[in-house]
Formats: sequence, structure tokens, C-alpha cells
Amino acid sequence: MFSIYQKKEFRKNVIFIACILLIAVISTHYIYYKFETDSSVDFNSESLDVIYHEKTGDELSIVKVTPVTDSVGLTSKTYTVSIKNNLTEKVNYKVQIVEDKEKIKEDDCGEYQIPKEDIKISVKINKKDNKIYNLEELENGILVEDKINALEKLDISIRTWVSQDSSLPLGAKLHYHGKIRIIEDEDSYAIAK
Repeated sequence: MFSIYQKKEFRKNVIFIACILLIAVISTHYIYYKFETDSSVDFNSESLDVIYHEKTGDELSIVKVTPVTDSVGLTSKTYTVSIKNNLTEKVNYKVQIVEDKEKIKEDDCGEYQIPKEDIKISVKINKKDNKIYNLEELENGILVEDKINALEKLDISIRTWVSQDSSLPLGAKLHYHGKIRIIEDEDSYAIAK
């Protein structure tokens, strides 16, 4: 049989373990929901649901001039967007990069913009290979123009960096502020929920 000391020790251990488990469950809950709510911004259009997985939503930025090779640029910050077609037919879509005029005005950095010819951008759709472009080469900023199948979901990863061929000095106080716009068909684009 258990002695009184063993019973007290057993009871103390059970209470101690229960407290640790309770703290672990509560902490996990708060951590999960903090990342869940902070890291995705939902947008939608007539037939597409669009989710931007970064806190900044549809904004992308380069705030430090550091010319790098393409292989290093492909390890830079990723902006991830998920697009889901809610229709039972194919839908045309475009991924467009446009200047974020509001952010430029807010930061008062209009004259401190990185020239588009110095900016490289890559796009990766689902598990396909990265495609790399110069930002100035994109016609109207269109990065991708394609069709999404009925009820299909695409994950699009976009990265930006300053080209190694840039003549900009390392650490120059230049910026680039842009927005990722998902355009359905010809004229409508995803609006925040």
C-alpha cells in the first residue's frame, strides 16, 4: 500500500503535470491563432478567392539595395498568394505587379525609387520551376497570364531582388513598393473582404 507521503507526492505530481499540459494547450492555441489571423489577407472577385499569406497582404517591397545573383535572389523573401476558382468552368486570370502609389506617398520616397530595370522578379506556380524576369520587361506589369481550371487551387510564390548587374551602390537608400494584383478576365480584380 501507499504511505501518506507517497500519496501526497503522487497527488502533487498529477497536479503539476496537469498544470504543464494546460499551459501547453493554451500556448499552442494562442500561437496557432496568432499566425492564422496575422498572416493571411482574404480577397475575392466574382469567381476567384484570393488569399495573400503575408501580414502585408498584397504589398511587396524592397527597402534595401543589395545587388545579388539570381541564385541568391531566389532565396529572398517570398510573397505567397493562393488563388481558388469557385466555378465549374475555366477562368482567365492575370498576376500583375503595379506600383503602390499610396505606400510611396506615405513613405515620401517618390524620388528614392529603385529603377525598374534594376529589379528582378521571379514567379513560381505550385511546384513548377521559377521564371525570372526584369520588372521593366513586363508588359503592363503582367507577370502571369493563364487559365485556372474549374475548382482548382494555385499557390503562387513571388520574390523580388536587385539585379547583380545594377550600378546602384550597395546600401543606397532607395526603395521599391509594389502591389500584387490578381485580375480575373479583363477588368475585375480581387477586392478585400
